[in-house]
Amino acid sequence: MPDETLMLDPATTALVLIDLQQGIVARETAPYAAAEVVARSVRLADAFRAAGALVVLVHVDFAPDLRDQLNPPRDEAPPPSTLAPGWADFVPGLGPREGDVVITKRQWGAFYGTGLDLQLRRRGIRTLVLGGIATNYGVESTARDAWERGYALVLAEDATATFTAEAHALALKYVFPRIARVRSTDAVLAMLGASS
Repeated sequence: MPDETLMLDPATTALVLIDLQQGIVARETAPYAAAEVVARSVRLADAFRAAGALVVLVHVDFAPDLRDQLNPPRDEAPPPSTLAPGWADFVPGLGPREGDVVITKRQWGAFYGTGLDLQLRRRGIRTLVLGGIATNYGVESTARDAWERGYALVLAEDATATFTAEAHALALKYVFPRIARVRSTDAVLAMLGASS
């Protein structure tokens, strides 16, 4: 059932999809399989484009020598220091398509050190619908930064996943309700006026 209190204006709303790229979707995710997240994200992207709304595809990538990768001291070991060919390529079927904005980031969040905020503001965007992998890393970091910049946020909950069901649930219980409205893909499509 659509949320009657929330309608998305395609002229001022953007879909921002985080890290739906070969090297990340290849990992095992929960509570939804990466393939499910990708399929729902493609549905959202197709509907947003059809409605004339902006689609932003974000991926993380690094220089071949990885010298632009964050590497401060930490308790947990960093991920492997070599990236397979095509690691940063968007998954097939997602895009980019003509009119999409592509953002390359070097850390979890999509705002710091990128042109994302500028691209959104120049287009008059005030509301962001977020999805992608991983819920409690790239998606949450981007959501926090967007909230601090005054954007209204909607999280397409079933178009996100992370590496454990527990981490996804914690972000959904303690973080996202404080900064966003959490809805299903079908609800987001209904709010946009798109068929599911």
